[in-house]
Amino acid sequence: MVDQPYSTVLQQREAATMGMFVFLGTEIMLFGGMFAVALGLRLTHPREFVDSSMQLHVWIGAINTAVLLTSSAAVALAVHAVRARQFRATSVLFVIAAVLGVVFLGIKAFEYATEYREGLLLPPVGVQRLFMDLYLVSTGLHALHVTVGAGLLAAVAAFAPQRATLVENTGLFWHLVDAIWVFLYPVLYLAR
Repeated sequence: MVDQPYSTVLQQREAATMGMFVFLGTEIMLFGGMFAVALGLRLTHPREFVDSSMQLHVWIGAINTAVLLTSSAAVALAVHAVRARQFRATSVLFVIAAVLGVVFLGIKAFEYATEYREGLLLPPVGVQRLFMDLYLVSTGLHALHVTVGAGLLAAVAAFAPQRATLVENTGLFWHLVDAIWVFLYPVLYLAR
């Protein structure tokens, strides 16, 4: 079925994919600003940046990295499944990825609670406060993206697992969310 104003299904698919790439570009610019702030803070206060980073729970972040990478593998398999017209497998794999997204959020909530109890989230003024503010804004914004992505994965799994373009574009968004974490983790947790 071709929706107006497109004359062919291929044209409609290309427009949807181009729209998704434009959207993903804006997301890259948004998080690119966060990474620029992290770089500026790291260059101007290298010792304090490292000291602040070392207070984070590196193993919790590592577990969350494994969770998101596993979810990304499930999404990649789902895209392959929809292309092979295996719609049940597409749904199951998207549900697995969505559940892993929720697991990520649960682990992140546990981490925030632990950091709050330890007094890390509200340090006094100074570079450590700047670092923790950057940490909270960037990981909180990322968690928002995980929430939206998990919801999209679940919705597509339930209502439209046969729509290849929708599955692929949802997959692209989820892969971007995963890729952002793959950069956030070393920048924030592994600064040594």
